[in-house]
Amino acid sequence: MGVFSRLSDIVNSNINAMLDKAEDPQKIIRLIIQEMEDTLVEVRSAAARSIAEKKEMQRRIASVGHELEEWQRKAELAVGKGRDDLAKAALAEKRHVAEALAVLEEQREQVEEGLAKLNEDIAALQDKLADARNRQKSLELRHHTAAERLKVRSQIHDERIHDAMGRFESYERKMEHLEGKVEAYDLGRKRGLEAEFADLETDDHVADELAALKQRLGGERTEETHEQE
Repeated sequence: MGVFSRLSDIVNSNINAMLDKAEDPQKIIRLIIQEMEDTLVEVRSAAARSIAEKKEMQRRIASVGHELEEWQRKAELAVGKGRDDLAKAALAEKRHVAEALAVLEEQREQVEEGLAKLNEDIAALQDKLADARNRQKSLELRHHTAAERLKVRSQIHDERIHDAMGRFESYERKMEHLEGKVEAYDLGRKRGLEAEFADLETDDHVADELAALKQRLGGERTEETHEQE
């Protein structure tokens, strides 16, 4: 990409839009500043060359202007001496020099117009560069502030989580201790009367069911014997 096309892109660019699209605003703004600085150096170099060209052209114009005046003087001298032929030749040379001078004047105007445009572009680029540098400082400050806030918040949250887990584990240990006390009270104690009577009732119920089962099975066997006889 040429220096002037890059310059046009930068001058006409919207830094906010570029930053909005960037995944890393700090990185993109550093690249923007670097591109602006490089372009500014190149544009100033181009302006310096144009200034040198303008000075050289001014010297040529001055020289050609002196030549033009000299042919005019010679033409007047020839007329004064009655040498119309020499006067005509001098005026013809004067005309050629005047045409060359006109071309040089036109070229100088073009160079001056280019310099004026370069001057405007340099001023605009410097404004953009200053804006980008200010945004860089702002972004760095915001990034530092956000990082510090995130660090503090993270520490606070970590401490809260640690405190909550500590309280939970403490409560869990208290419950286990309390349950241990209850179980300790039951160790070595004799079974109560209610439990013993409940066991007796269970034994009686089971014995009754066993007797009924034997009686039923005995009756079935008797019937089968009669049938076989």
